[in-house]
Amino acid sequence: MPMPRWWGHVNKRVFNPRAIKSGKWAVLTHVGRSSGMPYRTPMEAHPVDGGYLVVLVYGSNSDWVRNVMASGRAQLTVDGEELELTSPRVVGEAEAFAALADEVKRPPKSLRIKEFLRMDLAAR
Repeated sequence: MPMPRWWGHVNKRVFNPRAIKSGKWAVLTHVGRSSGMPYRTPMEAHPVDGGYLVVLVYGSNSDWVRNVMASGRAQLTVDGEELELTSPRVVGEAEAFAALADEVKRPPKSLRIKEFLRMDLAAR
């Protein structure tokens, strides 16, 4: 896991609400596996052919990733537009980097991020 889990808990309670309120980040809305409660998580999401790619800063074991994988769907709000995403799958950096546009900055190697979440845009 690239980033320590305790830092994720700090982010969830302190920084994520501020990030959502700022409107500068894409926000993923997903449903809890057990609770059924909706959750909103700000993140770095990049458009790729047919969908979006998300950098998994805390790895694929994060609660939000497990929620999305369990439900098979999520909503992503980008620049005020709500997008329905389906078919979530964890991909490695080779597939992720091949899908990303050349101008998108890659995560620093020092973070040791090796997993990304790819999701498809749902048919309208």
